[in-house]
Amino acid sequence: MAIMRWDPFTALSRMDTEFDDLVRRTWGSSQTAGFVPAVDMVRDGDDVVIPLELPGVDIDNDVDIEVAPRRLTIAGSRTSESESSQGRVMVREMRAGSFRREFALPEHVSADDVQADYDKGLLTVRVRNVSRPEPAATKIAVASASASATPQVESAKEPQAPTTDEA
Repeated sequence: MAIMRWDPFTALSRMDTEFDDLVRRTWGSSQTAGFVPAVDMVRDGDDVVIPLELPGVDIDNDVDIEVAPRRLTIAGSRTSESESSQGRVMVREMRAGSFRREFALPEHVSADDVQADYDKGLLTVRVRNVSRPEPAATKIAVASASASATPQVESAKEPQAPTTDEA
């Protein structure tokens, strides 16, 4: 009987391939699943800042940012560089494909209020003036029916409980 050395990476690779095949047979190609970029939403005064992690994305050709009434949409795609490699993939954790993220906007926000910057794999979208300034409080004078007549308010006496003297 020959002794074979167990290689955990070979087992992991086989398990990863079998799992990918199972997912592909059940829900279709893994390329249609895409990925969902990580997002934070941060309040900065009256603005909201939305950073998205998009490493490896061609921001000029593969990402669209649109503002529609009451909606901000960030959509795009990331291609997989492993498709061009000739080597056999042992572990695949990097996702590729299409993504789409939508955010609700207040009614008064327009495309002029949205600014986007991309640096080192991080797309930062700033939505300005999200908070509408609250109108100043205005005191309203109450007019009375007649200035000389003052309303008469009768005070009702509460009935008192009977007291008993115990000696």
